[in-house]
Amino acid sequence: MSEVTMRDLLEAGVHFGHQRARWNPKMAKYIYGVRDGVHIINLGKTIRLFRDAVHFASRIVADGGQILFIGTKRQAQEVIIEEATRCRMPYITNRWLGGMLTNFKTIKQSLDRLNDIEKLLGEGSVEKLTKKEIVVLERERDKLVKNLGGIREMNEIPAAVFIVDPAREEIAVQEAARLGIPIIAICDTNCNPDRINSPIPGNDDAIRAVRLFTAAIADTVLATRTATPAALAQELTAGAVMEQGDGPVVQVRRSKRAEAEEAPAAEA
Repeated sequence: MSEVTMRDLLEAGVHFGHQRARWNPKMAKYIYGVRDGVHIINLGKTIRLFRDAVHFASRIVADGGQILFIGTKRQAQEVIIEEATRCRMPYITNRWLGGMLTNFKTIKQSLDRLNDIEKLLGEGSVEKLTKKEIVVLERERDKLVKNLGGIREMNEIPAAVFIVDPAREEIAVQEAARLGIPIIAICDTNCNPDRINSPIPGNDDAIRAVRLFTAAIADTVLATRTATPAALAQELTAGAVMEQGDGPVVQVRRSKRAEAEEAPAAEA
């Protein structure tokens, strides 16, 4: 799996938190100290928790689940698109629409509408439409693509979410928590880590820091898909030991795909 070193964290500026006045006291256990009025994050804890998050992400993917990448802040958008696309996972970068998880049935209807519009605008059908109808459909298509283009291949709610800045993505955190969807998140010193299953204490504003963590999660997804069964079993066992060593064990939310694949075997 992807390995991140202490030097990588330092070079990416992961240790720089927010100004002291903007902190969330619930992040105190992850803070090393204060320098020039800025909180300094304890990278010893960051690297351990990040390794836990990587192993957890590997378990999700090995189980056949999808991880939804979420990052709507300017610094994260390009990185999220690049890395989620690279590992073929769904993503949200424009804005979080209320009910995207808790009312996924309605979101799925919007995705179906997007597919229908593209068929209407496709070769062989567009000739039957007036110029005004074409303009209206193109505007609707562009709006849907902007808001939902990153989740077009997400046919069910994800098995986990990876979030850059849970303080900004509060609605996404609330919806995931309500549905029991595990959350992996980069948590700066102004965040509340209570509802985050796998918090990664670190700078969520520096592009290099965001890219470091996001790329490592994407690398983990790709490595898990190509790993041999023996290597994967060894990696997951090591990850389970790490998760149990300090703090509660995170429960993996099994995907419908995995459950469907196991059903015939159980009946046999």
